[in-house]
Amino acid sequence: MIMWMRHTVFLLGIAASVCNAQAQEFEVVKVLSVAGFPIADLKPQMIIFNDHRNNEIVEGNSGFIRFEDWGRVKPAQKQLLTLYPNYTEATVTRTMEGMTTTYKDKLELYIAEARFILPKRAESIDLKHYATLPFLKKIDPQIEHQIITPSELKILNEERNWNNRNPQREWCEGSAVTLCIRSRYKLEGKIPTGIALANKLRDSDRKLSDYIEFENELRVLPPGEFDEAAVKKLTGIDAPVAAVLEQNIFSVNQIMRFGKFLAIIQAHPSNPDSTVTTGMVVLAVSATTLEMKRNYEDVPVLRNLVPAQVLLGNSSFNTGNSISAGLPVYARNRIKAIAGILSRD
Repeated sequence: MIMWMRHTVFLLGIAASVCNAQAQEFEVVKVLSVAGFPIADLKPQMIIFNDHRNNEIVEGNSGFIRFEDWGRVKPAQKQLLTLYPNYTEATVTRTMEGMTTTYKDKLELYIAEARFILPKRAESIDLKHYATLPFLKKIDPQIEHQIITPSELKILNEERNWNNRNPQREWCEGSAVTLCIRSRYKLEGKIPTGIALANKLRDSDRKLSDYIEFENELRVLPPGEFDEAAVKKLTGIDAPVAAVLEQNIFSVNQIMRFGKFLAIIQAHPSNPDSTVTTGMVVLAVSATTLEMKRNYEDVPVLRNLVPAQVLLGNSSFNTGNSISAGLPVYARNRIKAIAGILSRD
């Protein structure tokens, strides 16, 4: 009987632990508008999410927003979610076979927004505690990170990234910068095989790689280091902003042009013991990348490697939980991981 009772207690303990873990799991709920969703309806362990894929601002059903449309329709987002406020699309000059052509490098943006509640006061959350390599590893274990110094930046010096140089300051420099990082993600599943086949079709000397490498910085901005009125306008919440965690991806070896992530910590408008956290992800891709379709359609094994399909997670090549799964899955999992870490610590 004693042995049976001990065994029962043990099983009940395991069941309680599993239930507790499940109770702590955040649920992602798709909404039409994050800013328009009532704070009072935002429940514990709930993440509201919108990536604008069904919004009028999105071009057709592409899932991407043209840079010029974004600046016109969402000026508050453009101000804070580009690499720097006056960021513009690059003007590129190319000479091929004696002919010189100048054109604008048109950008298409994938944008995701999310919001969740934390059961703690906003001023008690120290974002510097999270601006670390272990934090980045927890968010996405598939991406490797290496701390570097500003003098070790190399991808930024490639021509494709010249337009991303910040005219206001050097990247990875400034008192708010907590980490300067070179990150590397090895594409998963069948994508490397597809890339190897695609490279045989490319006339360009520039071949595709089976990994994405990018240089980025983490910054923690306390009050006084950001435009609070602009941040409030961005979130749509008229409450004090305690801090902002910012990741700037300013140089990438391929696929993307730049990326930015913001986590904004604000006091709950009606409950000072709770915090409203707003997360935003912007990833910019060259329009020419999304138009690379013809090269693959005539090759049966590569028909599903069309960049737009792969990036949006609509291809048989998509796999895993990271970038190879497509940007929507990647954005959701990233925000969900951050919400879990912030709620537990």
